[in-house]
Amino acid sequence: MAGSSLWVVQLASLLAVGFVLGSVEASQGDVDPHYRTCVKECQSTAIIGSNIISHCQSPENDSIPAGNSWYTQEPLYTQWKQLNCMTDCRYYCMMQREEERQSGGLSPVKYHGKWPFIRVSVFQACFEPLSAALSALNLLMHFTGWLSFFLLVNYRLPVRPQTKRTYYEYTGLWHIYAILSMNAWFWSSIFHTRDIDLTEKLDYSSAVALLGYSLILSLLRTFNVKDEATRVMFAAPILAFVTTHILYLNFYALDYGWNMKVCIAMGVVQLLAWAIWAGVTRHPSRLKLWMVVFGGALAMLLEVYDFPPYKGYADAHSLWHASTIPLTYLWWSFIKDDAEFRTSTVVKKAK
Repeated sequence: MAGSSLWVVQLASLLAVGFVLGSVEASQGDVDPHYRTCVKECQSTAIIGSNIISHCQSPENDSIPAGNSWYTQEPLYTQWKQLNCMTDCRYYCMMQREEERQSGGLSPVKYHGKWPFIRVSVFQACFEPLSAALSALNLLMHFTGWLSFFLLVNYRLPVRPQTKRTYYEYTGLWHIYAILSMNAWFWSSIFHTRDIDLTEKLDYSSAVALLGYSLILSLLRTFNVKDEATRVMFAAPILAFVTTHILYLNFYALDYGWNMKVCIAMGVVQLLAWAIWAGVTRHPSRLKLWMVVFGGALAMLLEVYDFPPYKGYADAHSLWHASTIPLTYLWWSFIKDDAEFRTSTVVKKAK
């Protein structure tokens, strides 16, 4: 058992060191005074170098004073369909600043929590087409995984004769997990397609909610908690913390560095819980689970030890999106195996 989980502990240590060091500079680019000055001048003049920002010449743009009534602001559907003044100014100022940094021998930095990506001419409104497409694929993988799980527990495995409910004690919890997963990947694909404040907050909030619930579910399953009252006791403090964190991100400060620490911490705890539990219980599908844990830890390193986009298109985050696609397939395969294993165990005991 000690040897089987040693690599997980080592990866967890590497992750812990990484997220402490890697989140010190959360978003250096958007606090750069040169960048901020450029954005302000762009909004007032609608010109950046040789680029004329057409949206800033319109009366409906982001330069409207914040004190004006809500109905004088640009409608949400207009922000969605068009590249508004603030977005265009941020993009061209970012690219201009990065050219200056590159000529000075400096490495790229993040702006508003994201690396500087080059817009694809065919997808001018799509900020990160690769990440958006991979997020949609992850959504599809979770949907197909959940659908096969639903069919398994409801139509292929035996159910309790009196209540017609499944013998698997965690069926409902996995259904909730599937909903939160699909919701998180949906908003991830939307956010990577169109980056505005609303989609950014929905993406971050959905991801935190999913990680928090995944942590609760991992503890309930690994400690084999079946009693509803005990489940509430396990979940309550984590739910309180996750809710507070989401409220902090949405209504106080969208702190990218702090959010990274919270997410990595929750991820490391549940990876350790699953890996150790699989070894202790000798679960029949423990090898499959260890593959998911090991792959998940390696994928998480892409988020911690981040690097700028290659040729302005594919960064560590997009590679993380790609790596989670096969892991999702393995993960739902393990969940179905666990349902079969627990159902078989409970049925044998009932006889």
